[in-house]
Amino acid sequence: MFRILCFLVLSVIGSLASAQKNRIDLVDDAAPELARFGNYDVGVMTFEVVDQDRIDILNTQRGSEAVFYDRKLTLEIWYPADLQGADPGTQYRVVTRNPTIIATLSGRAVRDAEPLRAEGPYPLIIISHGYPGNRFLMSHTGENLASKGYTVVSIDHAESTYDDQQAFGSTLYHRPLDQRYVLSSIASISKKPDGVFSNIIDADNTGIIGYSMGGYGLVNNLGGGFAEDSIDGFMAPPNQLLREHASSNPEFRQRLDDRIKAGFAIAPWGMNTGFWKAEDLAGVDVPTFYLVGDQDIVAGYDNGPRAIFEGAVNSDRYLLTFHGAGHNAGAPIPVPEELNNEDNEQAAGHYRDENWDNVLMNNIMDHYVTAWFDLHLKGIDRSSIIGSVPPGYDGQLSLEYLPIGQ
Repeated sequence: MFRILCFLVLSVIGSLASAQKNRIDLVDDAAPELARFGNYDVGVMTFEVVDQDRIDILNTQRGSEAVFYDRKLTLEIWYPADLQGADPGTQYRVVTRNPTIIATLSGRAVRDAEPLRAEGPYPLIIISHGYPGNRFLMSHTGENLASKGYTVVSIDHAESTYDDQQAFGSTLYHRPLDQRYVLSSIASISKKPDGVFSNIIDADNTGIIGYSMGGYGLVNNLGGGFAEDSIDGFMAPPNQLLREHASSNPEFRQRLDDRIKAGFAIAPWGMNTGFWKAEDLAGVDVPTFYLVGDQDIVAGYDNGPRAIFEGAVNSDRYLLTFHGAGHNAGAPIPVPEELNNEDNEQAAGHYRDENWDNVLMNNIMDHYVTAWFDLHLKGIDRSSIIGSVPPGYDGQLSLEYLPIGQ
């Protein structure tokens, strides 16, 4: 009997531990104030949208006519929910940086919960991951913002995910288009009177969070057309297709979406490889918060995000620097336990930073994300928070501000 009881106790403990692993909703005791979750319960749904007749970069040959295809994008949508007595909590089965390994993430959202319509509509936040990545890489922010009265849509960018990583030219071309197409699609979905998201989404007040290649697409959608030299660069897609996103294209600015009211760019890639010059960055005219690590060897620092920050002279902007951090500053969830072993050291490195704890980085990012979008999408005065380093982080974080015209 004693052995049976011990076995049962160990089984329960093991089950509880398994259910609690890979949590995306952890808030460290040292986290700044706005990292805490808000008062709304959170629901989550998975959607698919299809952009018909998009240029198929992978099958378009140099010197030949463009090939077109239907581009499918899978979305994870978090939103304020009416749980109707259900207990908070769900698990996400996600592909990892080693695509042969599936991880189980634990969060507080409830799958397919009824949206809380009475207090809607809620501003829209779009999350755009890096190359490669997926829609769960910043799921900590998805749940966190939804608990504070936002609808958050995170994209799986086709041909740019862990299990569907294709030629880089596809990402270079599609990323700005994916962000805008998702915005338009979600706006249409929200207008259906009997739809699941009717009176839930305020797409006229949209913010975009872009990490790495997501930041590359974001800077373009904020008005930073690509430089002429990048159109025929060695990484570029064929037939000068990047001209669609270039400053020299007279139609470029006409295609931008003025429903994007603010951007949050995390380690935006592209400046260090010549995608923008000063005159291109002058086209950015949307308030932007930049979050970076000063040891980033992927997007660079002085010649990368900092140069974008300094060059975007026609926008109101902040630069938050994590000292000692690399390209993974802020954005990625903690290393999934399924990868935290010597056989997956390279894959695990896609998430972690050598000098910073992931949970704390996530918390700091969510603190500033909340303050930034509260200010620009809800009109809540968060100026004192946005403009200051949280207590206890002097020497670890630095914050700079440049107004329009400087």
